[in-house]
Amino acid sequence: MDLDLLAYKEHLSLKKKEDKTYVFDPIRKKYLLLLPEEFTRQLLLQYLIRSTSYERNLIQVEKSFRINDKLKRFDIVVYNEEVKPHLLIECKSHKINLSQHTFDQIAVYNLVIGAPYLCVTNGRQTMVARVNLETQNYEFLDHLPP
Repeated sequence: MDLDLLAYKEHLSLKKKEDKTYVFDPIRKKYLLLLPEEFTRQLLLQYLIRSTSYERNLIQVEKSFRINDKLKRFDIVVYNEEVKPHLLIECKSHKINLSQHTFDQIAVYNLVIGAPYLCVTNGRQTMVARVNLETQNYEFLDHLPP
């Protein structure tokens, strides 16, 4: 799937402080250090808010959860109207190529989250899949789910 995330760069709110650049996160409502993965996450958030039908108040960013007594953190979850996970998203730096390994990471997270759709993006490439939660089989898609 091809998302032109750089088209959303103009919507980012940036500020400089002591030679560091910060970006405003519209979901968490605070400025964060602009690192490569954060850049991807913020571009994707702008895309989700501006170009999809997902409601902003049903998007959650960087929340902790446990897998086998290890604390993990997901990047983005979009919830449905019943406030159940609908789409689990993992953001990577544009320097990291997507692979089966990067997709496996989100698949493991989804064992706890239980979203029927998964997305991994580095801003250049995006992989989206529908998950059969019973069999854990995937069907790759060429679009984000409605």
